[in-house]
Amino acid sequence: GYRAANLEPRPDQVVIGNAGIARGNPELEAVLDLGFDYLSGAEWLARHVLRGRHVLAVAGTHGKTTTASMLAWILEYAGLKPGFLIGGVPGNFGISARLGETPFFVIEADEYDTSYFDRRSKFVHYRPRTLILNNLEYDHADIFPDLDAIKLQFHQLVRSVPASGLIVANGADANLSATLARGCWTPVERFCAAPAGWQAAHATPDGSAFEVQFRGETLGRVEWPLLGDHNVSNGLAAIAAARHAGVVPAAAIAALGSFAGVKRRLEVRGEAAGITVYDDFAHHPTAIAATLEGLRRRVGAARILAVIEPRSHTMKRGVHRDTLGPALAAADRVFAYRPPGLVWDLEAALAGQRYASTVSVDVGELVDAIAAEARSGDHVLVMSNGGFGGLHDKLLQALRAGDAALAR
Repeated sequence: GYRAANLEPRPDQVVIGNAGIARGNPELEAVLDLGFDYLSGAEWLARHVLRGRHVLAVAGTHGKTTTASMLAWILEYAGLKPGFLIGGVPGNFGISARLGETPFFVIEADEYDTSYFDRRSKFVHYRPRTLILNNLEYDHADIFPDLDAIKLQFHQLVRSVPASGLIVANGADANLSATLARGCWTPVERFCAAPAGWQAAHATPDGSAFEVQFRGETLGRVEWPLLGDHNVSNGLAAIAAARHAGVVPAAAIAALGSFAGVKRRLEVRGEAAGITVYDDFAHHPTAIAATLEGLRRRVGAARILAVIEPRSHTMKRGVHRDTLGPALAAADRVFAYRPPGLVWDLEAALAGQRYASTVSVDVGELVDAIAAEARSGDHVLVMSNGGFGGLHDKLLQALRAGDAALAR
């Protein structure tokens, strides 16, 4: 717990995070009363890890973790032994952070605020030399009043990139274009923008293979286990950023062929009774729709049972209540958990769609409902930015128990 006694013996410096640390916290109050040296986690990172390094930052509403993981793996594959700090666990590394052995450092650059005393986005501290801007939508309703407030923070990030650096931006995102139009002093390469930038051509319907083109020239073909147009875009951005660090596109393309993905990004958690259960971090309607569409293209006409927990602050406040239902359109059946603190009608938001839906306030009850509905050949996609009460493992246990009962 938090208490003043934790500050004995006297620390040289106190790092204050942004997860629930606010005035009134007894340990924080002691730090202030005793005049201890303190700073935020993002500022500590900038001073003691990132200073003097070639920082490659990945920012955006969606895809930061996956794209940063791709970029770190490309640099590793090319022998550059980068450091990295990623908000997930890349399959190729099995860890989310390391210091690295060279000046290159890949960081997932989050727009959430820094601490109770520094309301700027964490990424303004990182001072990248190479910056990926994946996309920009409204999110984090608990700290940003509107989209313009987020655009302002993104523009502060843009202002920190040197003229000798590079910004790799999604050319199909109008909000990013508007942000860059406010002022940009750094060369920009755009992906998903014909014909001058980075493009994917001759992609398979599920996104598991695509040709990489830059300024009209075909540079090679990526064949990998990932799904979806969103991951194709992520891959293009990572290739472009790696090129700025000195990795030729052919090597980056080869690296992506052995990219092992990221935990909780359409991760297969198990199979039971012929039913595959996936775990995915998607919690914003855009990410939910993209993940479902990618899986749909892979499994074809097989049934997809989507399981959703609207857990984020933005979801709980109802910002996405009108877009959540349509975002699940690629599913055949939807199961939703109503978490405590949800202030809007989840049943109404899911009503009138092409799929039938079930809403429950109890995880165990939801597991029973899914297990009763699922049949061999189905794909159960569980989407939440939290642990979802262990639903994945509970569901697999229920499916295995049901299968064993049938076998007897």
